[in-house]
Amino acid sequence: MMYQQGCFAGGTVLRLAKDLAENNKGARVLVVCSEITAVTFRGPDETHLDSLVGQALFGDGAAAIIVGSDPLPDIEKPLFEILSAAQTILPDSRGAIDGHLREVGLTFHLLKDVPGLISKHIEKSLEEAFQPLGIDDWNSLFWIAHPGGPAILDQVEEKLALTPDKLRASRHVLSEYGNMSSACVLFILNEMRHSSATDGFNTTGEGLKWGVLFGFGPGLTVETVVLHSVPI
Repeated sequence: MMYQQGCFAGGTVLRLAKDLAENNKGARVLVVCSEITAVTFRGPDETHLDSLVGQALFGDGAAAIIVGSDPLPDIEKPLFEILSAAQTILPDSRGAIDGHLREVGLTFHLLKDVPGLISKHIEKSLEEAFQPLGIDDWNSLFWIAHPGGPAILDQVEEKLALTPDKLRASRHVLSEYGNMSSACVLFILNEMRHSSATDGFNTTGEGLKWGVLFGFGPGLTVETVVLHSVPI
């Protein structure tokens, strides 16, 4: 069990589950992300405006997924394949996102340039992850991006010249449920595989073969997971 990891933890647990499954033949790893962000709720304070941001943005949520290797034909129905995963801490980001558990509950502090820090460095993470596959067109990927907030999605979209549909699933989950910290990326995975089937695409990644899952959280930590979709 891992506690107080923040928003990037959804990617972290997928990375750890992948390692467990691949190194223990026949293993199936149950991953559960459960977040109660209501502990951030408190009365307004002019000296701590970060709390208002959190109360407007965050929500409670829980999600589960099973990770394994060598799926059993006709019994198991995989949704996505995890090809690789990596974690990095962005330079010059100390104190950009801080969370502290105190008597009043969970307090956190956000610097206003968090979206800028993420968008500034995100392409390097993409290049390191997808260079082995010979992919450098970010619009050729399906996207599972943690929706830390609208500004993060907006600046990532602008920096990488993504078409508006690329972050649709992330924006939908944010608008419906808020930022649920680590559980968000699992909600977005579910939204994508469901909408892909509903809209008649031939893969779980909106008809595309390769995709990326990004988790952004305290550190600033960026978790990058390369995904492969499966046929519907």
